[in-house]
Amino acid sequence: MYNATLSRIAPRGTAYTPFDVFNQAFNQFLRSDVEAQESTRTWAPAVDILETPEAYEVKAELPGIAKDDVHITVENNVLTLKGERKFEKDETKENYHRIERTYGAFARSFTLPTRVDQEKVEAKFDNGVLTISVPKAAEAKPKRIDIR
Repeated sequence: MYNATLSRIAPRGTAYTPFDVFNQAFNQFLRSDVEAQESTRTWAPAVDILETPEAYEVKAELPGIAKDDVHITVENNVLTLKGERKFEKDETKENYHRIERTYGAFARSFTLPTRVDQEKVEAKFDNGVLTISVPKAAEAKPKRIDIR
């Protein structure tokens, strides 16, 4: 078995140790597994969520996505971000050798911990970063009580 494996991986006359043979076979196995995952995996944008006394702010990385391909909803204190990164390939001009970026639809939902003012939610898109500001409802904001 060792000789058959060695002849498939190494050209004749090449001196490989059993470790080299194992290492090459393992790397080839990993490479094909990673390439298979890349073609079938789903993706979701990375987000940062922060809280200020007045609002929640969500920043999502969406490079290569048009703002018209992104939809934001707030319902029952759940902020949902949906969209799609489209793969547009011109078969006649482009010859891809490797594709690592993921494409397709995504959806992210976040449950907000307090009541929010849905009417005042704002979103802006700048340099591939979507920033959503979700103001807290008046009853959710902390109120300072002075001691007499």
